[in-house]
Amino acid sequence: MISKDTIVALATPSGAGAIAVIRVSGQDALHICAPLFRSKKGKNLLDQKSHTIHLGHIIDENRVLDEVLISLFKGSNSYTGEPTVEISCHGSTYIQQEIIQLLLRKGCRAANPGEFTLRAFINAKLDLSQAEAVADLIASDSEASHRIAMQQMRGGFSNEIKALREELLNFASLIELELDFAEEDVEFADRSQFRALIERITKVLKRLIDSFAVGNVIKNGIPVAIVGEPNVGKSTLLNALLNEERAIVSDIAGTTRDTIEDEIIIGGIGFRFIDTAGIRDTKDVVESIGIQKTFEKIEQAQVVIYLVDSSDLTADRITELQTEIGKIKNKYPQKPLLIVANKVDKLSSEAATTLSNTIEGVHLLSAKNNIGVDTLQDSLLNFVNTGALRNDDTIVTNTRHYDALLKALEEIQKVQYGLDSGLSGDLMAIDIRQALYHFGEITGEISNDDLLGNIFANFCIGK
Repeated sequence: MISKDTIVALATPSGAGAIAVIRVSGQDALHICAPLFRSKKGKNLLDQKSHTIHLGHIIDENRVLDEVLISLFKGSNSYTGEPTVEISCHGSTYIQQEIIQLLLRKGCRAANPGEFTLRAFINAKLDLSQAEAVADLIASDSEASHRIAMQQMRGGFSNEIKALREELLNFASLIELELDFAEEDVEFADRSQFRALIERITKVLKRLIDSFAVGNVIKNGIPVAIVGEPNVGKSTLLNALLNEERAIVSDIAGTTRDTIEDEIIIGGIGFRFIDTAGIRDTKDVVESIGIQKTFEKIEQAQVVIYLVDSSDLTADRITELQTEIGKIKNKYPQKPLLIVANKVDKLSSEAATTLSNTIEGVHLLSAKNNIGVDTLQDSLLNFVNTGALRNDDTIVTNTRHYDALLKALEEIQKVQYGLDSGLSGDLMAIDIRQALYHFGEITGEISNDDLLGNIFANFCIGK
């Protein structure tokens, strides 16, 4: 799978633009590019120092393709850890393809998705978790996801795992040494120190595992379903949250017959709002399908906004509403539910106060007049524990890492049981080796071609 030939790809997004960057990496990168470049000052690229930039033209025999800037990275002093040339040309798609086709004819191979970063991993420029953070950084679309990806790419997560693995490895070596002197009944590994290490590793692993709940929603966004009866203002609320006319608004009940989704960033966190069809009894086939989808979206959402028309809340209706809220809470006990009373602009201040006192935790707003929307956004943010972001604690966002941490914790707990039960070192050594294996899976100290293929296949070409 891993090849040592010279690869080429467009490093900037495809399509026309002001500038495009074409990246060439491999042992023959400079030798392939040098004959194709005519410097304005008559320089030979092979004679130039690393980390220098040169102005000139790319030449295909006697035909000038473009005026370019060439950036040189010699030896292992590059992103990939091998000789690299980056060609900054004009952003015409024709020019881009002409230069890439020329390089392919001269001996380059078109790079596979993520192959530049794969080579950076192979050449020890990045460990595997840092390499995966590159893809997360490119995909980040909020302040929070960007910050987590940057922290991981700088090695915050992998350094923590490596430190634990190294300490465990030291004790594992002593346990293994005891096996060589089994007949002499000696202990090289201090059991009290080993117990303290296992307790500390368990604490760190549990913290990292728990952080995934926050990291996953930060990375993928938080789905929020807006539900309620027809004509309570669900589409108006969606438009107010998005600050645009995304959903059709009318006084006709059942206007929204399908779910409408859109995303916004609130406080650096991505939220995906889902406007659903109004819940009511209907004989309309199409509307019935929309209502069925509403309940499907409630299942998928992590937060539910239950919207009611405050101007229509009689005493009897409030009793019915409390019954409906109870049913939703019973069916989805772990799902946060926000009760929002819309159209408060139609209420007197006394009526609004009475409503607040009657329904616990109700949010009063007017989506049409944008009253109380900011308060609702603050309440949504409270469902995300962002304290770890402010404290720069490590947050796990990658499902593969989460799975490896769970398996490592399982093995560490077996070691803990072995210590408590007074098991022999040879039995504990098996569990220690498995824990070390799962630690190594995260950073790439233990990997295989299938694993690497699955990870880097999800990268964009050129990275």
